[in-house]
Amino acid sequence: MKVKAAVLREFNKPLSIEILELAPPGPGEILVKYVNTGWCNSDLHFMSGASGPIPLPMVLGHETAGVVEALGSGVTEFQKGDHVIAPWMAYCGRCPECVTGRTNVCRTSLGSMLNGTLPKGGIRLTDSGGNPVRIEIFVGGFSTHQVIDAQAAVKIPKELPLEQACFLGCAVPSGWGAVTNKANVKPGESVAVFGVGGVGLNAIRAAAMRQANPIIAVDIEGHNEAKALEFGATHFIDSSKEDPIVSIQLLTGGAKQSDGTVLGGGCNVVIEAIGDAGAYEQAFWAMGISGRLISVGLVPVDQIVRIPMAFLSLQDKSIIGSLYGSINTHLDIPRYAELALKGQLKVDKLITKHFKLEEINDVAEAMKRREIQGRWVCDLD
Repeated sequence: MKVKAAVLREFNKPLSIEILELAPPGPGEILVKYVNTGWCNSDLHFMSGASGPIPLPMVLGHETAGVVEALGSGVTEFQKGDHVIAPWMAYCGRCPECVTGRTNVCRTSLGSMLNGTLPKGGIRLTDSGGNPVRIEIFVGGFSTHQVIDAQAAVKIPKELPLEQACFLGCAVPSGWGAVTNKANVKPGESVAVFGVGGVGLNAIRAAAMRQANPIIAVDIEGHNEAKALEFGATHFIDSSKEDPIVSIQLLTGGAKQSDGTVLGGGCNVVIEAIGDAGAYEQAFWAMGISGRLISVGLVPVDQIVRIPMAFLSLQDKSIIGSLYGSINTHLDIPRYAELALKGQLKVDKLITKHFKLEEINDVAEAMKRREIQGRWVCDLD
């Protein structure tokens, strides 16, 4: 069948909108009509090559929800018309990580997800010249249709609008899971979140529901303050105007000395949701004694973060990596869907703009200029 998709053919070049040929689903696969896909900063990393050497051409997009249109042989857990999330972590269920409950770091998937194939290695798209076209991390969300692995897909209630449901594929689990699974934030603990994009806002929301206090949002763009407060932040720091380290220390019990330095203070939990080396350094110094720095944002592979490791031992601090919020997609995404239906996740408030596939390069430029608040959503239907 013919599908329309946004294809990356060269790094640091605009995406091309193309008509591609999509093969029917094979055994254990499903054909999904994609309806909505959120634009994530990681998509920009793919466009620039910051995610590392990936094979091209490739259809971008990984935060996607849609409707099942056809089933491959052997698929019994879905029916035509089901609403599904296409998670970018498709786990095998057999490797040592999977069988010990760490499906978010499935070694089988991690070994193949950047290859642009389906989990078992298949490629279902070809261009007008008959050449194979790959998909971003098992999803290829900026496409009108896609064939995905049925084992990876997660069914969601039809009552949840797909424009909101798509966030359950990336922003919600990445932010929510960092707070609940990796940091295990307790009531009354202080939390700072660096980066108030889609992931950061969901981390703030989770911290608020965990009754953290204070919850300090940090962003270089002051226009993100209202959205951060709406999601549950108690304070907002515009890091383009003030030093977030000092401000956080003062907000968490630190005392300013006569020489201008601050003694004490610092958050119990700091979440870096940007992927910027400088922000990571600030986040490290914003931790208090025994603080936990949760690493969510992906720093470009060619950048190094300068961290004074001596203080990890001297002050009992931790730096903890968080991939996909350490969730189990089939257990946690349905739970997030129920919270979303109750209005507790505020995913409806996450949307600040809709765009068409043909406008995607304008969206990428807006991301570069740091103009995007919340999430911008592509309408593919």
